[in-house]
Amino acid sequence: MVAARQIRGPYQRSILLSALDRHADDAAEHARRTLAHRWPDADVVVAEQRPIEAILKEAQRFHPDLITVGWRGYGPARGLLMGSVSRGVVRGATCPVLVVRRQSPAPIRKIVIAFDSSPNARRAIDFVARLSPPRNGRVTLVQVVEMLAPPSRAPSVGGIRTSIAQESKRINAERSTTAEKALNHAAPELNRAGWLTRTELRVGEPLRELIDVVNTSRADLLVVGARGTSGIRHLLLGSVAEGVLSRSPIPVLLAR
Repeated sequence: MVAARQIRGPYQRSILLSALDRHADDAAEHARRTLAHRWPDADVVVAEQRPIEAILKEAQRFHPDLITVGWRGYGPARGLLMGSVSRGVVRGATCPVLVVRRQSPAPIRKIVIAFDSSPNARRAIDFVARLSPPRNGRVTLVQVVEMLAPPSRAPSVGGIRTSIAQESKRINAERSTTAEKALNHAAPELNRAGWLTRTELRVGEPLRELIDVVNTSRADLLVVGARGTSGIRHLLLGSVAEGVLSRSPIPVLLAR
């Protein structure tokens, strides 16, 4: 557990900041005692750094399998805004990051995995497959297909508009067939790991459809693959990953 505090030069002797500093120590010790119930070797690091830098630096030293951060938004739009520390850690981490939104997270029994046949999505499946599933643990593997719509102003001369419509229909059917095969190929890995797995193929805008599946399935966790493994690519999560961080009503795990 990393507790970061940064006291700026002119204010180091401030009584208020000294009180906040002691509060940070108390909070860190409370966290250590709480974790010790399930993690006897839990340790706490109190760092004199900016939070993002402190967490990522400790991650480099500790080589974690997972970083967990809380969600914090401000003002009327807090439900749509993830705190800058959480977002900074997500973008800078080289391992999976779990972002927890709920004050009292439910036991993880139902998981939704966003799947698009990419290496990022496969990493998400691999991560969940390595977890020990609870009794009746369930996974919904979701792929959303965006259909190709014929242009509304396509030329109508010589049957061109009809040809474009037919080709669009063919491409859409091919996309759906390919997506369904990919889902059916990916699901057995989760079944072998002990998860009760079902697949769901949807048509529409990926982010909207994914959030709808989360709500209708009453999932406890949403898992999404994130782009990038080194350098500036850490900043590229992908549009769906960025979207779910702001719109998901449940904890989000970014697998990378």
